[in-house]
Amino acid sequence: QVQLVESGGGLVQSGGSLRLSCVGSGFPFSQNHLAWLRQPPGKALEWIVDISYNGRGANYAASVKGRFTASRDNDKNTAYLQMDNLKPEDSGVYYCAKDLRFTSAGFAGSWGPGTEVTVSS
Repeated sequence: QVQLVESGGGLVQSGGSLRLSCVGSGFPFSQNHLAWLRQPPGKALEWIVDISYNGRGANYAASVKGRFTASRDNDKNTAYLQMDNLKPEDSGVYYCAKDLRFTSAGFAGSWGPGTEVTVSS
């Protein structure tokens, strides 16, 4: 059974930093690309980064490029999202996902319960 559990969210001031973690189980973690998504309050899910199975490649959405850094430790079955220079518009629930794809019905794949990030101005 695939499980992904995010943690590390919280309340931070604008300009601050947070590091999110995502622990995966029930699948071959080191063989899977992962993604991070977020859902701002009252808005749709937004893709923010893909990270390759070995962590050597990552693609970022323009809205976070240069401020967020995705990484992973396959020995610990854990992915990370380092978020720096946070802005109020970064607030939302953050999810890590596997097998992420975009369909006519929206995003599909597997993701965890999420962790909430609130950035105060």
